[in-house]
Amino acid sequence: MKCVYCQAEMEKGTVPFHIDRNGVHVSLDEVPAWVCPQCGESYFEEHEVDAMQTLVQTVEEQSRALAKTA
Repeated sequence: MKCVYCQAEMEKGTVPFHIDRNGVHVSLDEVPAWVCPQCGESYFEEHEVDAMQTLVQTVEEQSRALAKTA
């Protein structure tokens, strides 16, 4: 797989992932990804994206549930 930006060959590795959404912060230190050794651009495969979306949605739901009990 080639990097869209610099056309270098991508390598399997891990990258951090951080998101702030609806008052929730999720931070993962090492998520599997394709990483460009030249420019550092990273791409996630579909199953990683699905897992991250599920995780963020679950944390948001639990956060809303906690807010209701306050």
